[in-house]
Amino acid sequence: MTRLGILLLILGFACPLNAWSQRARDLGIPFDGTPGPLNAITDVAGVEVGQTTIIRGNGKLVVGQGPVRTGVTAILPRGRNSDDNVMGAWFTLNGNGEMTGTTWLEESGFLGGPVMITNTHSVGVVHDAVIEWIVKRGKSFDWSLPVVAETWDGTLNDINGFHVKKEHVFAALDSARGGAVAEGNVGGGTGMMCHGFKGGIGTSSRKLSEAAGGYTVGVLVQCNYGTRGQLRIAGQRWMTSGDIQTPPICYELDPPADASFKKCGASPGGSEEREELGSIIIVVATDAPVMPHQLKRIVKRAALGVGRMGGIGGNTSGDIFIAFSTANPKSDVEKGTASVQMLGNSVINPLFAATVDATEEAILNAMIAARDMVGVDGIHVPAIPHDRIKALIRKP
Repeated sequence: MTRLGILLLILGFACPLNAWSQRARDLGIPFDGTPGPLNAITDVAGVEVGQTTIIRGNGKLVVGQGPVRTGVTAILPRGRNSDDNVMGAWFTLNGNGEMTGTTWLEESGFLGGPVMITNTHSVGVVHDAVIEWIVKRGKSFDWSLPVVAETWDGTLNDINGFHVKKEHVFAALDSARGGAVAEGNVGGGTGMMCHGFKGGIGTSSRKLSEAAGGYTVGVLVQCNYGTRGQLRIAGQRWMTSGDIQTPPICYELDPPADASFKKCGASPGGSEEREELGSIIIVVATDAPVMPHQLKRIVKRAALGVGRMGGIGGNTSGDIFIAFSTANPKSDVEKGTASVQMLGNSVINPLFAATVDATEEAILNAMIAARDMVGVDGIHVPAIPHDRIKALIRKP
């Protein structure tokens, strides 16, 4: 492989235009609302996204060696060169997961620094690396409480091998930029699954009408939740297509001695679904002048987007969402008072609707951009078949 090829493999941001992938609208899936120019979280001016993708090795699992299918995604509300905090809020639909830094976010109403997403067992190293990255940039501070969220990629990835290193975090942060965002098997979403198919990173946006203020709402998800039996696309149940006979997970290699049909994703008769074990992280950005308590209201609506897809916030799922507004710059003052603008609650409904719509589309974009992946022990997770989606949405 050439050096360029290696770079494209390791750094998910290296191909920002999604040249290899389709998106939900390319398949004719109907959505409500009007997307921004990029249909991405970066349609909110100033937001930057950087990603590091780590793919290495094949075959049987050897803890500490691989196979490796993981990474890091960084979302910077005002870009990597800004130290200006943004107003923010968070919400958990089901709490079997982690998002650090949320105690102070809840208390203060402000988000300082990036939002990072990775795998469950790499939260610590990402947290420490963010602080080191800030220190190296010469920022003066007494303490830092980075926001780091996670979903579990242990089906495909050597999650106990701790392959995410601080250099991967630095690369994601240093590469952050505006523009199109790579989706699918990239960044923190590299080894993730969604509704029994390959999942990962997805994004979408909505541009409100001028009558509604002309504001933008952008959403980015790390999609790793749900079963095929729950999945709905444009209101149609996926299960009606008969696809349940294809197990969500199967082995490319001979199964390990302790493998069970449940782990493979189907019973001997091929009719049972694998239990939901995943999670979803959702980041909502807007340029609307809303206060932290209003952002709390907005971020709760992301759950309705998950619900449109059939998600139920299952017992073992970590469904954790965060929102921020890039309006009201320089409002987190150390002394004195700050003058801020606030949108009236009576006109906030369009932001609610935009959040629901963009969340639904971001999840589908993650699944449609993702490709088949073979990970530890030869476990194969297929991409959602695009032709089946087209057939499903054509149904009367």
